[in-house]
Amino acid sequence: MNNPISGLIFFTLLIVGFVIGAPIFMANQGLGGLLGTLWFFISMVIASGVQMAAQWEKGVVFQLGKFSRITGPGLFFIIPVIEEVRKIDMRVLTMDIPSQQVITKDNVPVKINGVIFFKVDDPANAIIKVQDYRYAIAQYAQTSLRDVIGQMSLDQLLTEREEIGKKIEANVEKDTEAWGLEVTGIRIQDIDMPEELKKMMSRQASAEREKRATITKAEGDRDAAANLALAARTMAESPGAMQLRTLQTIDGLGPTASNTVVLAVPVNIMDAIDQLAKLGKNVKQNPAA
Repeated sequence: MNNPISGLIFFTLLIVGFVIGAPIFMANQGLGGLLGTLWFFISMVIASGVQMAAQWEKGVVFQLGKFSRITGPGLFFIIPVIEEVRKIDMRVLTMDIPSQQVITKDNVPVKINGVIFFKVDDPANAIIKVQDYRYAIAQYAQTSLRDVIGQMSLDQLLTEREEIGKKIEANVEKDTEAWGLEVTGIRIQDIDMPEELKKMMSRQASAEREKRATITKAEGDRDAAANLALAARTMAESPGAMQLRTLQTIDGLGPTASNTVVLAVPVNIMDAIDQLAKLGKNVKQNPAA
């Protein structure tokens, strides 16, 4: 039996036939046996006409080989022998795109695989217009993947996966829409490149990182030099700035016993000498005064 309901109907008909045919069998065993056998096959045929489709299924009914109607989900009845039904899963289906050897636009051989998500939008067309819609869309996705990847460079392939998936999806959906199928998405999973190319890309990335580090260090040195020059000008313009900076440096050494600071000449004496030097310079420049 196709489902529990048809099985229940079959056994119910058998019981009814047994109750009705028992007196006939008692009166005439030959006639009763013939009627019993005939009723058994009639019950089987009637029960086979009771069909049931799940919530996610649709039934495509053909009458004497010609499309008749779409029915389901739930219980429905077909005319036994004259009609037949093909059940179609209406849920989103997932199918792997096998690994493909593809040559990119810049002549780099890569292996790519992916996954396609699709669903049946029109059950009648999916059955009538294509022999096996699962196999057909899988083959179409493979050829579209090769066509799209062949028009892109390796850099585009590595950075534009989502755009590639959308282009493949558009190509596949454009040609499979007439089959009653709706493509909901195509995703690129793995991109396998030759080992030598991977090593070259790794060296390139390492060199790029080293270049950025060198540039960052040079910019830091430049900023530090500019700040030091600015600090030197500020201390030159302020007479007590150098003394305060010296005291701050001494204080920063901390009270550790291992640190010993020796000042050969007191800071105030050095400052006085500097003032005397400036005074002497002014006297030389203005002897008349």
